[in-house]
Amino acid sequence: MTATSATPSSIDARFSQLRAEGRRALVAYVTAGHPDPVASVALMRGLEAAGVDIIEVGVPFSDPLADGPVIQRSSQIAIEHGISLARALELITEATLQIPIVLFSYLNPIMAAGPDVLKRARAAGVAGILVTDMPVGSDPMREAWFGESGLDFIRLVAPTTPAERMAEIGRHGAGFVYLVSRLGVTGESDALAADLPESVARLRAATSLPICIGFGISTPEQARAAAQLGDGVIVGSAIVRAAGESVQSAVALAASLRAAMDA
Repeated sequence: MTATSATPSSIDARFSQLRAEGRRALVAYVTAGHPDPVASVALMRGLEAAGVDIIEVGVPFSDPLADGPVIQRSSQIAIEHGISLARALELITEATLQIPIVLFSYLNPIMAAGPDVLKRARAAGVAGILVTDMPVGSDPMREAWFGESGLDFIRLVAPTTPAERMAEIGRHGAGFVYLVSRLGVTGESDALAADLPESVARLRAATSLPICIGFGISTPEQARAAAQLGDGVIVGSAIVRAAGESVQSAVALAASLRAAMDA
């Protein structure tokens, strides 16, 4: 199940560079093909130019149980534009980004895409993969398939996860650990969870992987506060909502997040 590599990945290299600079990673989530395929490519390029360090590209799925209404709606719009996992990889290839890309998906689209899908993802420029509905130990053979793919297998940790389980997740992950800042589905919130510092401290004691905090972070002030706790900040729904208005709005939001985190 362990996702390891003989050589550092581009995600590892990014975090090493950020550590040397005393900075934190800004990770932006986008839904492939939203608000439309052409704008989706422009959005990824614009986010890179705005200072985003890693982009999570979500594969549209018809039943995204972990996602809130903003990302659910973006997924539906992308599906209406004919975006499949294969088409998502084409958009990633077209964007020709220099920053790491993480493919963010539920398991069903990956399994439906064929046995060579992870090889195709690497060829498209994907550096890591996050499967939202595959907890550690749920399917060792399939987890080994992900772990041996050459992609960093990024794992999720919830604030309620016990310390021993956190350590197990850290051992079987790579790239970074995605710390869910609060319970529930994705979406914007008015404030960070009160117990977030405790959650970060428990996870820090359990793994040496970088910790990126996501779920509910939507403003520059929240991003700055989260960056003081973790190694990276993940912003999804707020970016997707802004992208629904215009690519320029989403890029401007990313730039404001970057500026706040670097202040």
